[in-house]
Amino acid sequence: MKNKFIKPAIFLLHTLFAIGANAQSNQTEKYRPAFHFSPKAHWMNDPNGMVFLNGKYHLFFQYNPDSTVWGPMHWAHAISKDMIHWEEQPIALYPDSLGTIFSGSAVIDKDNTAGFGKNAMVAIFTHHNKKIEDQKTGLHQYQSLAYSLDEG
Repeated sequence: MKNKFIKPAIFLLHTLFAIGANAQSNQTEKYRPAFHFSPKAHWMNDPNGMVFLNGKYHLFFQYNPDSTVWGPMHWAHAISKDMIHWEEQPIALYPDSLGTIFSGSAVIDKDNTAGFGKNAMVAIFTHHNKKIEDQKTGLHQYQSLAYSLDEG
């Protein structure tokens, strides 16, 4: 009975070590994840809107491109073919007159049900307006929509 579990356990350990050894990491910080995605620099938070399109996983995440602490939120973008090796892409959503970019989701509209185009990448996210929040003059968070026909 014990022999049934030894070979699969050894195989599993070899597989996990092989995957870990292949994980690319050029980060040298002691507490930076080496296996899970993290950007090359600055602050990230909530992963948002992971979708699969044309053989690539697209990961969007809250990001402050100017600092290593919480600040004006953007949605950054990374892609991967295997969910192990990631390539950072240009920032997908920037703060604008409506506010900074908070959490949300994304989908691929394969059938063009929203009318933006076949295979449109559609993101629904929360805008946060700090100025309105501080002035206490009205609603300061609301839902917004963005779409892309060029994969992000």
